[in-house]
Amino acid sequence: MRLPRPKRDDVRVVPASRRGKAVGAGGLAGIVVGILALLGVFAGGGFDYSNPFDQFPQAPPGSAREVPGAPDAEDETVEFLRFVTGDINDFWEQRFSQAGSTYRPAIVNVFSGSVRTGCGTATSAVGPFYCPADEQVYLDLGFFRELANRFRAPGDFAQAYVVAHEIGHHVQNITGITDQVARGSAADPGAANELSIRTELQADCLAGVWGHSTYERGLLETGDLEEGLAAAAAVGDDRIQVEATGRIRPETWTHGSSQQRTDWFLRGFETGDPARCDTFTEDI
Repeated sequence: MRLPRPKRDDVRVVPASRRGKAVGAGGLAGIVVGILALLGVFAGGGFDYSNPFDQFPQAPPGSAREVPGAPDAEDETVEFLRFVTGDINDFWEQRFSQAGSTYRPAIVNVFSGSVRTGCGTATSAVGPFYCPADEQVYLDLGFFRELANRFRAPGDFAQAYVVAHEIGHHVQNITGITDQVARGSAADPGAANELSIRTELQADCLAGVWGHSTYERGLLETGDLEEGLAAAAAVGDDRIQVEATGRIRPETWTHGSSQQRTDWFLRGFETGDPARCDTFTEDI
């Protein structure tokens, strides 16, 4: 895929002075630990969910055409992330404006080894994550190598899916969904994993909504959607557990199965409508 140059630089390469001391790594299973795991924001599914996307306009119809692919050399990954992050932020800024709301752009921090964040110190073992305390995304580029080599999900749109998913958590945060989840946690802490899964699947769907916009603007090339779907499947709890232990334990899931993740990403991609990303009141 090819993206237009963003109007601002929303990607930062974290210098050594900001890197924190290493903390305990989570192994392969750590890849699926998102922001809810970092903050302990888990809840049950019985809370009263108010969908903030009902006022968002639906995407207009359009058509796609093939365009040259983005560079895939590792030393150009940060530059590609700048394009992707800027485009995702510009997309949500426009959608929020159309809905009469204000969007605050997310910052993506590229780090190596470990990093200090508003949510505490984290290592690369955690995988990409969003911190609502400072409204920033953190990722180590080594995750993309793991995604491509170990989990067989290479490609530029696979990388774009990861960023779009994490910024989906940012959208959840500034629309109040994260607060709804926190209140639900206090009311019913017994169904922690269930609500964590629903939160992650909604972020997958929101990533697909942005993906739909790239299709409508003719920015995708043949195979891009398949790369995104492969990435979503690669970080399914069942896939991660098989890779790590050879066993599947659904009762321990926090992000959803590979099938669930691809289904919700595809829903967002096909509809382009964030209001269709209601994972909290619909069956998942």
